[in-house]
Amino acid sequence: MILTAHQPVYLPWLGLFHKIALADEFVFFDQVQYVPKDYINRNEIKTNTGSTLLTVPVFTKGYLNKTIAQIEIDNSTRWSEKHWRSIYLNYKKTPYFSKYADFMEDIYKKQWMYLADLNFSILLGLLDILEIKVKIHKAGDYQFNGTKSNLVLDMCLQLKATKYIFGLQGKNYAETQEFIHNGIIPYFQEYKHPTYSQLHGDFKPNMSVIDLLFNEGPRSMEIIHSNNIVSL
Repeated sequence: MILTAHQPVYLPWLGLFHKIALADEFVFFDQVQYVPKDYINRNEIKTNTGSTLLTVPVFTKGYLNKTIAQIEIDNSTRWSEKHWRSIYLNYKKTPYFSKYADFMEDIYKKQWMYLADLNFSILLGLLDILEIKVKIHKAGDYQFNGTKSNLVLDMCLQLKATKYIFGLQGKNYAETQEFIHNGIIPYFQEYKHPTYSQLHGDFKPNMSVIDLLFNEGPRSMEIIHSNNIVSL
């Protein structure tokens, strides 16, 4: 069984969906410490001036002692209306905006209390749209032990994985021989970002996957895999 995992991120980029598509099972890892000014609560979309960062405001007091699952959204601002308006204004003229707009608008109409719940709902919807069919686990449903490489190894052992897909940064901490010793083959994803049709001038990589969906529609998964490995 091929396993991968990732912390909750807001409006994820293409590389995450490539990594999940390579796996049989995926762990939504919301049990690690929240890191401010990261993609856990923000991401970029393309605009007529280049790009803009959409950030979900959260309460950060005491975050050093909280997991991502415990981080609450600050709904005192009208952030959801602002995000949806920014998405609408910048993508309404794309070829496939009408195909996916209802899903996105519904996300922003709801009142979310926890950041992880918002990110999980967005992820599930996008996986469905992209027709990526994997078994999903939430880390909070398990008792994974250890830190860094040992934590990942324990997760693999508990879920009976035979292969594990790290992101490229995994090379900085993964104890590969420990995985091999336990019958688990580690793989390090080196995602090569594709180009595709965009509005608003020159191509800009590393946008949220919604940029790809609105512009390319049903071809999105083919584009995500282009110039990258499609199976392990």
